[in-house]
Amino acid sequence: MAEPYVRKLSTILLDAVTDKDPLVQEQVCGALCALGDAQPAEALRACEEYLWQHEKLAHPYRTMILRAMETVVSGHISELDKDVARAVIFLASSEMTRAKELVCDWQQAASNVLVAVGKRFIGKVMEEVLSKFQPGALPHYYVVQTLANLAASNVFGMVPFLTSILSTMLPMLGMAKHDTMRVAFCCALQRFSESTLEYLANLDQAPDPTVRKDTFASDIFSAYDVLFNHWMQSREAKLRLAVVEALGPMSHLLPSEKLEEQLPKLLPGVVALYRKHAEAFHVSKSLGQILEAAVGVGSRTLEAQLDLLLAALHAQICVPVESSSPLVVSNQKEVLRCFTVLACCAPDRLLAFLLPKLDASNERTRVGTLQVLRHVINSAAPQMEVKKPFILSSMRLPLLDTNTKVKRAVVQVISAMAHHGYLEQPGGEAMVEYIVQQCALPPESEPRKLAPDSEDLPEDGVRAISISTLYLVSTTVDRMSDVLWPYLLEFLTPTRFTGALTPLCRSLVHLAQKKQEVGADAFLIQYDGNVSLPSPYAITTRLLTVSSHPYLGDGRGAASLRLLNVLHRNIHPLLGQRWATTIPLLLEHLDEHTEETLSQKEWEEKLLAFLRDTLTVVSDNTWTCQLSLEMSKQLPCYNGIAQEKNFLYKCIGTTLGAASSKEVVRKQLQELLETARHQEEAEREGLACCFGICAISHLDDVLAQLEDFMRSDVFRKSTGIFNIFKDRNENEVEKLKGTLILCYGHVAARAPRELVLAKVESDILRNIFQYFSTKDPALKLCLVQSVCMASQAICSSAQANSFHFSRKAELVAQMMEFIKAEPPDSLRTPIRKKAMLACTYMASLEPALEEHVQADLIHSCLHSVLPVLPEPEGEDDHQESLYLDTMRALEGLLTGLLRRNMTPQGLQIMVEHLSPWIKSPRGHERVRALSLSACLLRYFLEHLHISALVPFHNLGLLIGLFSPRCADLWPATRQEAVSCVYALLYLQLGYEGFSRDYRDDVAERLLTLKEGLVHPDSAILFHTCNSIAQIIAKRLPPEQLISLLLTMFEGLGDPDRNCSRAATVMVNCLLKERGNMLQEKVPEIVSVLRSKLQETREEYILQAAQHSVHLLASQHCAAVVTSLLGSPLPFDSHTCTLWRALAVEPSLTTQVLGLLLEKLSKDVPFKETRAFLLSSSPGRVATLLPLAATCALCEVMSAPASGPAVLELYPQLFAALLLRISCTVGVALPRNLQAKERKGVGSAVAPRSLEPCSSAADALQAMLLRGGNEDVVQRMELEGGWQLLRTSAGHEEGVTRLASAMAKFAGPRLPLVMKALVCTQSSVYEIQRVTSTSFLAELLNSNVVNDLMLLESLLDNLAARQKDTCASVRRLVLRGLANVASGSPDKVRAHGPQLLTAVIGGLDDRDDPHSLVALEAMVGLARLLDLVEPQDLHPVLLHVAIRIRPFFDSEKMELRSASIRLFGHLNKACQGRCEDVFLEQVVGGLVPLLLHLRDPQGPVTSACRFALRMCGPNLQCDELAAALQKHLQEGRGLHFGEFLNTTCKLLMHHFPELLGRLVSTGLFYFKSSWEDIRAAAPMLTGFLVLHVEPELRPQVDLEQLTAALQLLLKDPAPLVRMKAAETLGRLVKFA
Repeated sequence: MAEPYVRKLSTILLDAVTDKDPLVQEQVCGALCALGDAQPAEALRACEEYLWQHEKLAHPYRTMILRAMETVVSGHISELDKDVARAVIFLASSEMTRAKELVCDWQQAASNVLVAVGKRFIGKVMEEVLSKFQPGALPHYYVVQTLANLAASNVFGMVPFLTSILSTMLPMLGMAKHDTMRVAFCCALQRFSESTLEYLANLDQAPDPTVRKDTFASDIFSAYDVLFNHWMQSREAKLRLAVVEALGPMSHLLPSEKLEEQLPKLLPGVVALYRKHAEAFHVSKSLGQILEAAVGVGSRTLEAQLDLLLAALHAQICVPVESSSPLVVSNQKEVLRCFTVLACCAPDRLLAFLLPKLDASNERTRVGTLQVLRHVINSAAPQMEVKKPFILSSMRLPLLDTNTKVKRAVVQVISAMAHHGYLEQPGGEAMVEYIVQQCALPPESEPRKLAPDSEDLPEDGVRAISISTLYLVSTTVDRMSDVLWPYLLEFLTPTRFTGALTPLCRSLVHLAQKKQEVGADAFLIQYDGNVSLPSPYAITTRLLTVSSHPYLGDGRGAASLRLLNVLHRNIHPLLGQRWATTIPLLLEHLDEHTEETLSQKEWEEKLLAFLRDTLTVVSDNTWTCQLSLEMSKQLPCYNGIAQEKNFLYKCIGTTLGAASSKEVVRKQLQELLETARHQEEAEREGLACCFGICAISHLDDVLAQLEDFMRSDVFRKSTGIFNIFKDRNENEVEKLKGTLILCYGHVAARAPRELVLAKVESDILRNIFQYFSTKDPALKLCLVQSVCMASQAICSSAQANSFHFSRKAELVAQMMEFIKAEPPDSLRTPIRKKAMLACTYMASLEPALEEHVQADLIHSCLHSVLPVLPEPEGEDDHQESLYLDTMRALEGLLTGLLRRNMTPQGLQIMVEHLSPWIKSPRGHERVRALSLSACLLRYFLEHLHISALVPFHNLGLLIGLFSPRCADLWPATRQEAVSCVYALLYLQLGYEGFSRDYRDDVAERLLTLKEGLVHPDSAILFHTCNSIAQIIAKRLPPEQLISLLLTMFEGLGDPDRNCSRAATVMVNCLLKERGNMLQEKVPEIVSVLRSKLQETREEYILQAAQHSVHLLASQHCAAVVTSLLGSPLPFDSHTCTLWRALAVEPSLTTQVLGLLLEKLSKDVPFKETRAFLLSSSPGRVATLLPLAATCALCEVMSAPASGPAVLELYPQLFAALLLRISCTVGVALPRNLQAKERKGVGSAVAPRSLEPCSSAADALQAMLLRGGNEDVVQRMELEGGWQLLRTSAGHEEGVTRLASAMAKFAGPRLPLVMKALVCTQSSVYEIQRVTSTSFLAELLNSNVVNDLMLLESLLDNLAARQKDTCASVRRLVLRGLANVASGSPDKVRAHGPQLLTAVIGGLDDRDDPHSLVALEAMVGLARLLDLVEPQDLHPVLLHVAIRIRPFFDSEKMELRSASIRLFGHLNKACQGRCEDVFLEQVVGGLVPLLLHLRDPQGPVTSACRFALRMCGPNLQCDELAAALQKHLQEGRGLHFGEFLNTTCKLLMHHFPELLGRLVSTGLFYFKSSWEDIRAAAPMLTGFLVLHVEPELRPQVDLEQLTAALQLLLKDPAPLVRMKAAETLGRLVKFA
């Protein structure tokens, strides 16, 4: 029967090939292949017969069948016998040639079958194919294609046939008129030639080693003649390409003499194709093969074709390479391969052609030429050896090219040259210089983003490749050492190579170290023979100067220092040991920092110290003078690089300071003054630094030189023209004066202090004074700076206290003039800062300033600095920094002046100057004034010395000025105000006699309060102000209270509203803490505040109204409650505030809550609307009094102080509000209030919702919070319980969650709460019965009812409601009874019969059309099963299993899930010892459970997992039980196919007798309404069949099963059809 059944399966599958879904088609083919794997011969015969029988089957489906056949043949070629092979060959040949026209997919598939069979049966395939390849008739296209593919797939099998094939084919070439056929012949000839060449290359493995190339030469030449002379002229591009692809390998098989003869025509013919084809890869590849063949035979005619070849190939290499086109890249590689062939056979001609192209105007030509040149330098090195000078000389023009891509190509050529010894030739140095030039290109900060089709390269690319090349050549090419050393040193000093310094230094370090390894003599530089090399002085100067900015240029500082260290012997023989210690320290410092963290000043000082140390070690005046001359000589090189030039000036000053020759020092200083670029500010500063540093060692010489320069002709006029510098105008002379003045300032600042005092007035300031009349801003700045430095020098001297500064007043007045002349609203120069610093230093010197002069000075400085407008955020960091420096200078000046009058009066004077600014309407002025005040107070406190206990008489005035500013609009101002108050309190403590280090706990609290002042929340801010006022009240002397209050009352009118509010807060706090008169004025105060409620919106006045509420309510509680309840709904914010004020005192609050509960129950909760009474739609409207009472309860209980009263009335409040919520779900507001509610939604009038149910829920939340049950509220919030309570759909769940939270967090409250709720079980309102039942049922879910001994009463109460008319109540009763399993599992056994009877009775509830009671019964029973006594359970097991089985396939997900999960619990309860009748139920449930693992609903699949795990032990098969446990663990991903396969395998191994039952049960699900289950059903069948023994076939009705699967092949779902096809493939087992 095997054969007919395989045929039948095959036929069914073959009929399904026409399915319209590609995935199904693929699965059908897969099933056919599966049949083929089991019975390859039968499957192939079935396919063969099917195709013969269905000749009209469309070719796409024939193609699929043929592809399946190819797969079977390829996998089982060794198993096929000759008959099957012959049949397959004949079919494939027929399919391939059936249609005369081309149908590519179909015929290609048939051809592939032949090729697959040909791997073993080459003779039979060739016999069939050659039968259709007869002389005199043109064969089918795919016959030729098949021959070509056979040649490629079976080289050793095909080559012996080639002689006869070629002899038959050659006459056909002339018969082929269509280009398609010609292409096939070309492809065949190409494959034949390639196979032949491979055969000849592997003769040692070939079956016939006697085969020779000559065997094919004649035929190949004949074919060549047709292809080249006829077909290559075709207009069809595809044919021309096929011809040229064939000619490449064919050329290797042509006779040598014929190839030589044909080359003059062949090469031009192939080259001509470049013009006809855009994709040139195949042409280039073929050309390369032809050239190799020509060179291989030693062709002499090739030379005549060189010009043509070179021109064509060069044109190809100049085509731009697109990275997105791999064929273009491959073409370039093939072209370069051609150039390599030509370079090896004709190097002279190649260079003669290439090198002139370097001068071409076209960029691509130049780049392409350089690319070829680099390639031949690398690939044809022996042939290029003698051409090196010629190639080097030809590179002169490319070196001048400015094109970026040409530059890159040149660098690559030079890199190749370096590796092959070119740069050692004359002219090689120019190449090295070129590389260095490219290294010096400026790097782009951000490389340009290029379009995808752009060919441009960023210049940074050239620089990067040049740097890499220089380093690689220096370090990896040994022969380059003598070329680069010491030649690269020449590039260190020219400024045009500055950008290349880092790579230069790195290369030189490596080269120097290499030379040192060779020997000391090789390392020492011979300057006599290298006149162009920089001197040691020049190298030292250059490297030291560029190191001043070490992170520029990729870290040139570290690179320069390393090179300097390596060159120490060439710099000076004594430096080696010292530099070996000092330079690594400098490098270590650089490693520890980054460009952002390095202090430039500190780094320069380290370098100058290094220079001083070097000069000390050398101790050679001649060497030092020579170094200083070289430094001066290099100064012009840094024009335009101000910072480095400035540093170089410092180096010159340091070097001159070390020189012992005064003549040299004077002369060089003179030259520096005459040659400096005085119009540049940075240079003036640098030159002045130089003079200052030099003055450390040569003060008299420096002063003398400056004096001489002042008297020189530079400063004299002669008919409007200067005698020496005739080109200088007056402006330049001003700049020159500025330089001179700065020089004097730096000399004063740096010269030895003991020498300066004697000369500061006589020599320094005397020469400065004559220029104070200037109007030039730059000169002013120089004057101020120099005066500042001179004053600082005097102050820092040890003799400063005894120094009498005779011209002090004059200088101060001059500084004030400069300050007043500055614009008051902007800050652009540091003149103010420097002038104030100068005044600060001078203020400490004798004689003291007069009072009016001091006042004028303070006034001028404040008006010059405080009004300056702040810069916009982040716009100008320099301006911000300048302003901060100026403010610090002002602080220093004011503290310096205060230092001379350290008394309360002196402090008062300073504060009076600042007072207008403290109250300024402009915020930036206030914050600056407060900052200065805080600074002055801190200074005063730190330097306070009390000799006798005296009162701090102005404390109240000062605190009154500063404390309201603690609420200023600007946070910074608030901080400073607190600092001022803090300092004032400690000043008071100081005046009371406390020591300076005493810390007062009360005053220290101010520091912790500062954080609150930063907070934007006004409540926090004013609470902090209140705390500050409390602190002030505790430490303020009684006599200061009045003055403080008067000052603060004045502050109520402050234009800053925040400060006004702060004053109010602080006044109230002070009155509360220190004044008893409030008791007498309460009625008046309350009256004022009540009147303000309607007049003002100021929040602090509204808050004040609460002071009077307690008095009113304590005397007239009922009246207040009644009148407030009469307020219009919704309550406005003022009314709500008054309600909350009633919760101040517990006894009062209890009265208020009792009255409100009474009002709540006085009226019905809602009224039915007229529309509701006349129709079936709900329409209920809330009554007003209970609604108002509910809102009032919420407001009162929202006050924290109401807690004790709420606890007293807890059960009554809880029950009343819960039932209020239940009976207001879905209840609407009266119409008049609905409009108000909508209007108030977007306003602040109603802080809470007026919606009846929401207001009740809000009240319940407030009650729980006040009752200490925050955890209940939070749990409900987290679980969304409050929202559920408010909705009809979620109310029941909301009540459940509330009960759960109460049981967990409020257990002690439950007895009284339960008692209050039980009384409502017979309520006329059904929703109230549902609510109370739901709450009580959920309580049973917690053990707390057992602990509180409530279990019995609860069970009795619920049992009494089993017959309630409401289905929801009956359902909730079942839930409550089942909850005992969770809450009190130890009590289940005692109540087992009662619980089981009640719950199983729920399975048969007939009054519930939606089976919700039955659902609850199943869920509850599943919870109880594990806990009841076995003897109570066993009698009902079978009944329950049979009752729930219909629910397995219910349309409702909940019923499916619950029934399946209960089935799992029933199995679990049996514990592997179930009776046979129950085992039948288990076996019957296996298939539904396995298939429902593919249920579309997650809960159902989870239930199936559980049920299957529980069924495992009852099946009495440990291996199956273990597999179910392993695969079906919760949370683990399930690969359904793998699991089903494993399960079916185990079932069939242990229970083979169940096959028929399982398959027949699975057939039921072939018609399931769920697609995934319909697909899983045939999967189950397939796996069962896969693992069953063939002899069990009789259990299965194959006819029925095959018919059902055949029917599934027409299912609308592709997935189902796929699985059906897959299973059909497996049924081959029963064949």
